[in-house]
Amino acid sequence: MEGSPIPVLTVPTAPYEDQRPAGGGGLRRPTSLFEGQRNYLPNFIQSVLSSIDLRDRQGCTMVVGSDGRYFSKTATEIVVQMAAANGIGRLIIGQNGILSTPAVSCIIRKIKAAGGIILTASHCPGGPGGEFGVKFNVANGGPAPDVVSDKIYQISKTIEEYAICPDLRIDLSRLGRQEFDLENKFKPFRVEIVDPVDIYLNLLRTIFDFNAIKSLLTGPGQLKIRVDAMHGVMGPYVRKVLCDELGAPANSAINCVPLEDFGGQYPDPNLTYATTLLEAMKGGEYGFGAAFDADGDRYMILGQNGFFVSPSDSLAIIAANLSCIPYFRQMGVRGFGRSMPTSMALDRVAKSMKIPVYETPAGWRFFSNLMDSGRCSLCGEESFGTGSDHLREKDGLWAVLVWLSIIAARKQSVEEIVRDHWAKFGRHYYCRFDYVGLEPKTTYYIMRDLEALVTGKSFVGQQFAVGSHVYSVAKTDCFEYVDPVDGTVTKKQGLRIIFSDASRLIFRLSSSSGMRATIRLYAESYERDPSGHDQEPQAVLSPLIAIALKISQIHERTGRRGPTVIT
Repeated sequence: MEGSPIPVLTVPTAPYEDQRPAGGGGLRRPTSLFEGQRNYLPNFIQSVLSSIDLRDRQGCTMVVGSDGRYFSKTATEIVVQMAAANGIGRLIIGQNGILSTPAVSCIIRKIKAAGGIILTASHCPGGPGGEFGVKFNVANGGPAPDVVSDKIYQISKTIEEYAICPDLRIDLSRLGRQEFDLENKFKPFRVEIVDPVDIYLNLLRTIFDFNAIKSLLTGPGQLKIRVDAMHGVMGPYVRKVLCDELGAPANSAINCVPLEDFGGQYPDPNLTYATTLLEAMKGGEYGFGAAFDADGDRYMILGQNGFFVSPSDSLAIIAANLSCIPYFRQMGVRGFGRSMPTSMALDRVAKSMKIPVYETPAGWRFFSNLMDSGRCSLCGEESFGTGSDHLREKDGLWAVLVWLSIIAARKQSVEEIVRDHWAKFGRHYYCRFDYVGLEPKTTYYIMRDLEALVTGKSFVGQQFAVGSHVYSVAKTDCFEYVDPVDGTVTKKQGLRIIFSDASRLIFRLSSSSGMRATIRLYAESYERDPSGHDQEPQAVLSPLIAIALKISQIHERTGRRGPTVIT
């Protein structure tokens, strides 16, 4: 802290009309827009900072992290300069700007920060031609609730200026404290560069029996694992937690160097994009495989020979085996939560345990409210996200450690655990079909017409015959959620068709992507008989898909021959 005080400037600007956060306080757009449009990033950062009441903002602490994608370093510098100019007293930043989304949530809660800014576009591609995003987490460590997102958007539509200290420079690589004198500020502005893993690792140590997991990975008959960080933020976490702390061999971890373009791949942990891991697991050498998305909140589990655990099954199996985790033995289990499109496998476990299930819209912010009120201990979504009340974010590495704990306690393989679960509770066949990159106007009319059809009085009771299958419509609705904590109503969260055999079709318009739109189609069918548990999901669900395509006319109306991605 030397020399003259750093000047604080006020820069005139003009608003953009497209800065409505998609949900959870997040704005995701093509990187070229953030990089090329004048003041596009500063406008949104100022809107986020201005959404915090002035008395709460002055002198407060905030957390900043990124998944390491292209433009993150430049954006981090802008965030720091603007935070200083807007009266933030202290920033906690991961070394080299790196912090996973779960780690940001962890640090916010640990130090009681006012909130955090995460620079990520989740599982979307990076690089100059990819996507970039800014996400705002509030003081409970979770994604911004809709009321905050709405406030950010309203500010962004009328913004006329932003405050910044353009001469402020920080060294993201140097651990420790850096202080800066600012003009017209009584106290110095402080930046603390922290190890991205340590605080989060300390929390994990309080949740799990690390000795049991270490014995599994290093003892006689050790479990050989393969973990793919997909060149995202999780590389340092995988190496430090699974290899250094828990003893997994260094070559267990692959793609652990964070790259700005994620090695030219989609950092999306599913069977479509995590092909390097899938091929390695198919060889039979490894008994457990996992992959993470760019910011570390999503995960995929594979067993030996590439045995795939669907996200909905993973959630239900974790719920059924929480007694394997010291944290839950101590804290108890109060309730479960799942997003409405997630399969109902969790509900069958909850019924057997006599524990309530909360069905919410898609978006982790809805779970945060339930957890803050003490209603919910475990929750998850079909989009490869699971977490508990230890944080207010989904947490990929936490889920992997849960699985390793279950394997250690039950002394079974991944496949054996899943098949035992199906034998006890039945199997929920489930698929999601994504139609990505559609014209927003087209998707609006498709969903409007579909809602009019399926919610019409004559639709319930209709029968659809596909081959030897006959499906009778028992119930339809446009899903609406009433928050049991504060009574907030969230409408139009997806169209549901429930058939008399409990099969489901769901249509939902996704708001997570940027300038284009996505329609997601979900199909679910339940099979109690163990003799029917070895079928291919798409084969089982093909009659339901045929019904969905017939009533929605999505191929005819979009010109598509099929979905972009199937999970």
